[in-house]
Amino acid sequence: MENWYCIVNPRSGSGKTIAKWDIAREVIKQKGLSFSEVLTERKNHATELAYKAALLGKRYFIAVGGDGTVHEVMNGIMKCSEETGATPESFYLAAISIGSGNDWIKSTGVPNDIEKTVNLLVGKSFIQQDVIKVEAGQGKCYMVNCGGIGFDSHLIQRVNKQKDRGKRSKAIYADSAIRTILGTRHLNGTICADGKVIYDGAFYQVSFGNGSFCGGGMQFVPKANLNDALVDVMIVPKRRIFAILKEFPRVFNGTMPESTVCLTSKGQVLQVKADKNDLVEIDGEIIGNLPLTISVAGSKINVLADEIVS
Repeated sequence: MENWYCIVNPRSGSGKTIAKWDIAREVIKQKGLSFSEVLTERKNHATELAYKAALLGKRYFIAVGGDGTVHEVMNGIMKCSEETGATPESFYLAAISIGSGNDWIKSTGVPNDIEKTVNLLVGKSFIQQDVIKVEAGQGKCYMVNCGGIGFDSHLIQRVNKQKDRGKRSKAIYADSAIRTILGTRHLNGTICADGKVIYDGAFYQVSFGNGSFCGGGMQFVPKANLNDALVDVMIVPKRRIFAILKEFPRVFNGTMPESTVCLTSKGQVLQVKADKNDLVEIDGEIIGNLPLTISVAGSKINVLADEIVS
């Protein structure tokens, strides 16, 4: 029987994680799943815990928290994989989402419901998701969901600062989005997909994703697929700010690719260079600066998903 290693982030979900985890723990027990648990104590601690557990042979992980917790657990697993040669395909990753955004599960089809999530675990409802490697300046990580540069990364920086001040409502995303659009300056650079230039010039934003959702439900790359061995990219060239603001509602209904203010593409390797070493955001965290290379690693990891996802 699988022995699930539950890494619980008590700071997720406006500090409500422990109360919700108490409920989840009882549901897991009632369903007869074998598990152990550990609480994180600081930022990036989930990565350390997952790495050490993977070295000891654990292969079944549950991230209890938000998208950031999932990101950290994934990176701990991949650190072990890199160092030991253990294949990503031998690992299983699930999430009991108690964060503020919970965007990754929107692409996997997993409901934001504890009992239904545990039922999927019992039913061994897994798909294989592409492993995506990210190199940003001197930083390196693995992307579970989405990321961005320009407007996207400065939005996340603003949101995270508000979270650090104790603000946790979903309204901070919309408020930060408007403020960021009005304050972000354009970059001049080149974006390549699989060695071919897809854009060269001034731009406000580059978004990319393995999953479709970010920022509490926004969809910059709505056609992204977790297991198609490609990374989707959306570019917003320099335009009049009013024209961009007019099109902004599209990010909430998945029609941004139809807008005339953006360009879309996809590839196995994406590269971005610009005249400024701007911030790079991955899975809701600032992980480094330009230049950026994103590549499909060619391996897969098993992730919990509703059976309707393929």
